[in-house]
Amino acid sequence: MPGTPGTPGASGTPATTATSRRTLLRGGLALGAVAAAGLANSIRADADADAAAASVDYPSAVWSPASTGNYTASNRTTSYPIDLVVIHVTQETYTDTIRLFQDPAHAASAHYVVKSSDGSIGQCVREHDIAWQAGNWGYNTRGIGIEHEGWVDQPAYFTTAMYHSSAALTAAICDKYGIPKDRDHIIGHVQVPGTDHTDPGPHWDWVRYIRLVNGV
Repeated sequence: MPGTPGTPGASGTPATTATSRRTLLRGGLALGAVAAAGLANSIRADADADAAAASVDYPSAVWSPASTGNYTASNRTTSYPIDLVVIHVTQETYTDTIRLFQDPAHAASAHYVVKSSDGSIGQCVREHDIAWQAGNWGYNTRGIGIEHEGWVDQPAYFTTAMYHSSAALTAAICDKYGIPKDRDHIIGHVQVPGTDHTDPGPHWDWVRYIRLVNGV
C-alpha cells in the first residue's frame, strides 16, 4: 500500500529525497573522478609523446635510448665539430642491437639503427652526444654512426627500403652540419684507423648509396 504522505520512508517523502540526492551526488563525484583520471592520463600520454618527439633529432626516428654507460654526454658541435657519417652493419638483428646498446656492460653504441625489412629507424644516442661507435676516439667525436641491421656476408639484408631510408637520414645529417656528401665524409667502419671491423663489407653498394644520398 502506498505510504502516507509526510511519513518517513514513504514514497516521495523528505527522507527518500535526501537519500536520492546523496546517491546522485556520490554518482556525480565518481563520474567526475573517472573523467579527471581520464584527463590526467591523456595529459600524461600527450606529455610522454611530446618528450619522445623532442628526444629524436630525425623526425621519423623512434627514440630507443642507449644506456648512459655506453656513450659520452657532450655538446657537439660546440665541443667538437661533426664532419663524418660512419656506416656500420650490426652483425645482429635490429631488436638485439637495441637491446645491446641498452645494456650498460656493452660499452658501445651508435646514434641510429636502421631496420632491414622496412627501413624504420631507431635513435639511440642524441647527435650532440658522442656514441662509442668507431673504436677510435677522434672519429667518435667527429662522427655520427648509423648501424644497419644484418650481416656483412648476407646481402639480402641490404634491402631497397634500408638503402632509401638510410640515405635520406644521411642526407639530412649532411645538410644539417654542412658535411660534403661524398666518400671522404661518408665512410665505412672499416675505414676508421685502428679498427678490426670490416663493415659494411663487400656487399654494401656504395655507388648506389652515395647516389641516393645526393638525390640521384
